[in-house]
Amino acid sequence: MKHFALWLVALSTLAGIASAAEPAHRVFIAADSTAASYGPERAPQAGWGQALQSWLDPAQWQVRNHAIGGRSTRSFITEGRLDEIAKELHAGDVLLIQFGHNDAKFEDATRYAEADGDYARFLSRYIAVARDKGATPVLITPVARLLYDFGALLDTHGRYTLAMQRVAREQNVALIDLNASSTAWIRALGEQGARPYFMFVPEQNKADGTHFSMAGATAVACLVMRGWVDVRPQMKAELKRDIDCGAITAPVATNLPISPTAAVPRSQATTQLQNAHGSQVIREQGIGREQPGPHGGAGPTTAYSFFADVGDLPFVLRKRVLHKGAGIGLHPQHKDEIYYIVSGRGLYVLDGRPYEVGPGHALLTRRGSTHALQQHGDEDLVVLLAYPSAPSPGQRPAPETGGPGRR
Repeated sequence: MKHFALWLVALSTLAGIASAAEPAHRVFIAADSTAASYGPERAPQAGWGQALQSWLDPAQWQVRNHAIGGRSTRSFITEGRLDEIAKELHAGDVLLIQFGHNDAKFEDATRYAEADGDYARFLSRYIAVARDKGATPVLITPVARLLYDFGALLDTHGRYTLAMQRVAREQNVALIDLNASSTAWIRALGEQGARPYFMFVPEQNKADGTHFSMAGATAVACLVMRGWVDVRPQMKAELKRDIDCGAITAPVATNLPISPTAAVPRSQATTQLQNAHGSQVIREQGIGREQPGPHGGAGPTTAYSFFADVGDLPFVLRKRVLHKGAGIGLHPQHKDEIYYIVSGRGLYVLDGRPYEVGPGHALLTRRGSTHALQQHGDEDLVVLLAYPSAPSPGQRPAPETGGPGRR
C-alpha cells in the first residue's frame, strides 16, 4: 500500500510537470501541400506551415501542422482529418484554414468543390468545428502560384479567393488575404527573381511554380504572420522574429541578370584596441550573433554589429553572413543602404529586377525601393552593410540595436 501511494504521488508529480510544460496557446493548420511539412528526403521542398514555429516561442505557442498534400476542403473532411483536429482542439487554440489549390480540380470528384457552393459550405464546417471547441478560426486565402503568361502573373485562385472573403464577411471570421500578399511578393521579385523561392530545381528535373523551397516557405510564413498580426495586433508583442517582409508595391522586372566578378580575399579579423580619442579596433569573433534571416528570410545567418556601442557615429556598419539557403527577405526600404558582397554568390532583387551578385559587387538601395537577397551555392554569402544611424526627415527610425529587425 505504501508503494502504491508513492507511485500515485510520483504519477501526479509527473502529470503536473507535463501540464506546466504545455504551451499556453496552440495553432492548428488545416491546409494543402503549400503548407505541409516535408522531411529531409524531399529537400529543398518545404511548406509554410513547417516554417511558422520560428516566429513563435514554443513555450507559449505550439504549431501543430495537419496540412497534407493534394487535399481540398472536401477530401480533408472525408478522410477524417478535420475530425482528428477536432479531438485535440480546446478553448484558446487557433485553427488556420487554407484551401483552394485542389478544390478547383473539377476532373476529380473526390476533391472538387465549386467555389460558391460546396467550397463555401465546407469552409463553414471548419469554422463551426473551431467555434464549437472554443477555438478561433482564421481563414487564409490560397497562396499564389508562380505562373506567368506573356509577362503577366496569372491569378489561378480568383473565384476561390472571392468565395473565402465572402464567407469571412458573412460569418465574421478573421481573414488573412495570403493570395493578395503573395501575389504582390511575387510581382515585386519578378518572374526570374521569384524562381529560387519555388521548386525550380534543375538537378532534380523540377520546374514547379506551386510548391516552395525552404526560402520560399519561410518568406510565405512571414506573410502569414504579418497577416495574422493585422487581424490580431496583440500577437506582435509575442513574436520572436520581425515581420517586415513582403511588398507594398509590385514593380515589374524588365532587365537581364548581370554576372559576378572574380572573388576577392576575405579580410582577417584584428585584435581589440582602443585609445584615448575613442578610436578602436575590434575582433569580430567576439560580437557575432546567430540570427534567422531578416525580414522573413530563410535562416540561418550570423550578424556582426561593428561599434554598436558608439552612440555618436553618423552611420551603422554591419556584416551579415548568409549561410547555405539563407536570405534577407523581400521588404520595402525605409532608409538608404549599401551592401558590399565580400564573398560567395547570391541573387539580389531590386524593385523587381534580378541580379546575380558576387564578390566585388556594391549595391545601393535608396529609400522607397523594395529589395531581397538570397544566398546561392555551397559557399556562405558574406555581406557588409552600411546605412545612416539616424533617419532623415520623414524616414522611419531604425529598429533598436540587437533587435530582430536589425540587419
